[in-house]
Amino acid sequence: MTVEEAGAAALFEKFGTYILPGRVSDPRRGIEEALEAERIGLGAVWISERFALKEPAVLAGAVSEATSRIRISGTMYATMRHPIVTASVANMMQAMSGDRFRLMFARAVPAYMKMLGAPAITMERLADVISIVRRLWAGETVDYEGVMGKFPMLKLTDRHEGPPPPIIFTAIGPKSLEFAGEHCDGVLLHPFVSAQGVANSTKIVREAAEKAGRDPMSVRIYHNIIVAPDLPKDEEEAVVGGRAITYFELPGFGDLIVDINGWDKKVLEAIRAHPKIAGLNGKPADQAYTRQELVDVSRLIPQAWLDEGAAVGTAAQCATKLMDFLDAGADEILLHGSAPKDMGPLTTELKRVLGARAG
Repeated sequence: MTVEEAGAAALFEKFGTYILPGRVSDPRRGIEEALEAERIGLGAVWISERFALKEPAVLAGAVSEATSRIRISGTMYATMRHPIVTASVANMMQAMSGDRFRLMFARAVPAYMKMLGAPAITMERLADVISIVRRLWAGETVDYEGVMGKFPMLKLTDRHEGPPPPIIFTAIGPKSLEFAGEHCDGVLLHPFVSAQGVANSTKIVREAAEKAGRDPMSVRIYHNIIVAPDLPKDEEEAVVGGRAITYFELPGFGDLIVDINGWDKKVLEAIRAHPKIAGLNGKPADQAYTRQELVDVSRLIPQAWLDEGAAVGTAAQCATKLMDFLDAGADEILLHGSAPKDMGPLTTELKRVLGARAG
């Protein structure tokens, strides 16, 4: 294998990207982004869930038909669907895509779930949903009564005979990381977790897996990193700083990121005291403002946080920075913030660096 071939193979194995990040007006753009991601050599696309024009089951199906090789990760809120619906969607996606689907569960902000009248996504509920869907994929008839409700007879009448989809859990704090180590096939770390934070998180996941009697290396570590390669300054500030505010301003979420990185929490107090954020009264900032409108708030974030938690600068500088996260324990990196159409030079640099490392 040549250096170029080794770099391309490593890029496909280790790097993917979100499609349709943030709020969406034209979901069809997601298919174009998935095709471009596959064309430039990325190995995975990730789809988040937003109750409007970003339904992961629909979009994942469209992407599976448009692409041929790329892995497809669809995010779902576990308590928003009946377990047999969740199991059936993933079962069908494996069949449709040729075993390229991965199911990710995420925990929404509790206040948001309460506003929707949906049950809170607790660890107990997640554990039971994971158990139920795995048993259904294995062909079992499930009789369940517990925190999720009473389900006398669940069964997938027609079942895909291929491998079940890996289950990934998005996690930040120690308890959620331990849960992933105990119950899941992978864990997706949060944006703005630094390389040291990746190392800290990986240690928690591996130790929890071992304690549960599992192979610690069987739990794959995915890291979600905001990248801004060769962007104009104003766009870079929105992609990195504006998006960072949507994470740091959230009580709980922002604190967990700061804790895992060992950063100063006083910065969070200043962010949350800013008039734009203080006036939200608990409403998430990304539902009230665009990223551009949050740039002024983002100037309260220390530059060191952005330098350590994101990949910014030239394509070559971003590629070098991303290697730090792989070295810290990430098995696969989810590139976020920039669109696939802006990542061609970055993927070229990544193939060069990865090929050199393989050689």
